[in-house]
Amino acid sequence: MSATDARPHPSDDDRDEISDEQLDRNTIELLNELRVAAAGIQVMFAFLLVVPFNTGWRKTTSFERTDYFVTLTFVAVAAFLLMAPPVQHRLLFRHHEKRYLVTMGNRLAIAGNGFLALGFTGILVLLSAYVVGGLAPIVVGVLTFVTIGGLWFVIPLARRARERPR
Repeated sequence: MSATDARPHPSDDDRDEISDEQLDRNTIELLNELRVAAAGIQVMFAFLLVVPFNTGWRKTTSFERTDYFVTLTFVAVAAFLLMAPPVQHRLLFRHHEKRYLVTMGNRLAIAGNGFLALGFTGILVLLSAYVVGGLAPIVVGVLTFVTIGGLWFVIPLARRARERPR
């Protein structure tokens, strides 16, 4: 550990921890958050993989099949992005790359959750198109996108902008 690493480093929540301790805590927090997202991905991906093999699939419209494929792609990209930090962590384990892993993991997790939000929206559009039809997919798609976007992105980003030091 270098002299700069041993000095207290002010963290976001005013903990009295050195830089290495903060990185260790951030890594654990990030990996725990990725576990939560992984559960959602597994359920969504499993659902999407079985859909075309159901007998009712033959009754789907061109729009529903396109929505299905785009949604499957969004969920796959989300899975790739959300699985990347633990894989990179394993490959760079004990190579003194924790700061890189936390920074890159954070970026990948945010991007992955963006694609996960699009996947949730696509699934609900698909289900509402198949079950109800009409304007339901548009209404459900907009409401889902606005709700997830607001809860996951707009609210925390607005808070971050408000709390930014002046």
